[in-house]
Amino acid sequence: MQEGIPALVPPGAPGDGPFARLDRLVHRLERLFAWLAALCIFALMFVGVAQILGRKLFDAPIFGYIDMVELSMGVFAFLAIAYCERLGGHVRMELVIGRLRGRALWVAELVAVLVALFVVAVLFYYGWTHTVRAYEFGDSTIDAEYPMWPSKLMVPLAFALLWLRLLLMAYGYARLVARPGARPIGVPLIASIKDEALREAREAEAAQ
Repeated sequence: MQEGIPALVPPGAPGDGPFARLDRLVHRLERLFAWLAALCIFALMFVGVAQILGRKLFDAPIFGYIDMVELSMGVFAFLAIAYCERLGGHVRMELVIGRLRGRALWVAELVAVLVALFVVAVLFYYGWTHTVRAYEFGDSTIDAEYPMWPSKLMVPLAFALLWLRLLLMAYGYARLVARPGARPIGVPLIASIKDEALREAREAEAAQ
């Protein structure tokens, strides 16, 4: 079994076409979503500190704190999922695909992405219907009765962006199937542990 460390294909090289520019545009949106998720975590940390201090020092906990935590889950659990997919940040344990090279590798990656497109489309559909149902029925949290639909809306939004990312990846892999020698664009590459260690060593030397 071969383990790989995902590496982002650097965009912006000379001769980039419309597809590379579109990839960078979507990646900016992915970074925005990731920043929103990070800010949500950061804000929740401060609210948690205020909750603890208010309860311990003044016997005045924040009303609806548990509800806030519940509502924030949809933000930081899903919004950055497309960003992670673009960087290849998910965990991959490779039994077969790590041994493939050339067109066979790109075909295998393309098939996996096409399956993922179908799965994410189903998740988006049910996530959206669940959000609409929560809005129509006035679904709310138990304690503070905050409306649930804004939090639930984060799920189909995140899956919509992920589906767009997977669509770009499918095109990128199909492009490599047609031309295995072309420069990969819009897809994560899997670097060996040795290559990743050498890259990190070069970056450390450059930072000194």
